[in-house]
Amino acid sequence: VLLSNIYGAARRWDDKAKVRNMMKESDVVKEPGCSCIEVNCQVHSFIAEDTSHPQIKEIHAELKRLSWQISEAGFVTDMRFALYNVEDAQREISLWHHSERLAIAFGLISTHAGASIRIIKNLRVCVDCH
Repeated sequence: VLLSNIYGAARRWDDKAKVRNMMKESDVVKEPGCSCIEVNCQVHSFIAEDTSHPQIKEIHAELKRLSWQISEAGFVTDMRFALYNVEDAQREISLWHHSERLAIAFGLISTHAGASIRIIKNLRVCVDCH
């Protein structure tokens, strides 16, 4: 997984694909990043690009609102961590759909203003999301 990510960061897409294929052939499975949040005594779990949550439309609307708001404040997406062989606009959208951002957006639309939001991750938090 690390070698695949190194190739992705270097934009060596063919090498990244070869490593991913070798992983697949060897039945090596990468554990997906998962973010959890508890709201009203119920735990909600998210993975990147997750669309299974019943409130996903509202979550995406909140992400869009947040994206606009922080862009207006001067935030610039760190594209070094979008390790996908797609156009920059799609890479940025992919970063906005990381599990931690989905969980945060859900927390914002599901709690009252000023409430603490605690997200638990099974892996490290992406630098752009942090």
